Amino acid sequence: MRIYREKDYNAMSRRAAAVIAAQVVSKPDCVLGLATGSTPVGAYKQLVEWYKQGDLSFAEVRSVNLDEYVGLAPDHDQSYRYFMQTNLFDHVDIRPENTNVPSGLAPDAREECARYEQTVQELGYADLQLLGLGRNGHIGFNEPCDEFPVATHLVDLTESTIEANARFFASAGDVPRQALTMGIGTIMKARKILVVASGADKADAVAKAFFGPITPDMPASILQLHPDVTLVADESALSHVVEAEKR
Repeated sequence: MRIYREKDYNAMSRRAAAVIAAQVVSKPDCVLGLATGSTPVGAYKQLVEWYKQGDLSFAEVRSVNLDEYVGLAPDHDQSYRYFMQTNLFDHVDIRPENTNVPSGLAPDAREECARYEQTVQELGYADLQLLGLGRNGHIGFNEPCDEFPVATHLVDLTESTIEANARFFASAGDVPRQALTMGIGTIMKARKILVVASGADKADAVAKAFFGPITPDMPASILQLHPDVTLVADESALSHVVEAEKR
């Protein structure tokens, strides 16, 4: 595992964007696994800037997103499809038909999970999967539980995740209670994984996920078994780690 300790959020974002850009340049038709949430926003802004400068093209890139809320339409301002459009897709030359996000309005959520899993499989899984890290160690919406979920599945969100996401909604009561998410097995089939973490509120999760025991109580801990993981974090997120040097 490679660890990059960056001074602050902006430096973390630039470093993460550089890792993603290197993947796109080395394989223009790569499959990017993308994540939502506040942490990746800075990296997406940097990628857009490089695209506008003519340094990067997404014309051949295919993308697969980790997750989506159940019950939110693609044009709902808190849906993850909307997030991706406004933070990345609408500002670069990626083809709309090459972007994939689970449908939160599918009449049968479990059928949608199976369909999406097949889509990711047919694309050959992600060449690079971007991940944020929840305060309870969740990746995607894989919450702490008794076992590591394998495939794309329907999940009931924990109260801690609902509370963490409530800031994006009018109130906690407006946050959807379920989501569709890639499973741990699907994520682990990515050839490379990039994890971004920022802020002191993520410090405990970072320390436990990457330097603690591997357990489904801390879903991100499974990443210790992946052969190619890069963690890009700011100093605050690494504050509970005794030794977090680039290696």
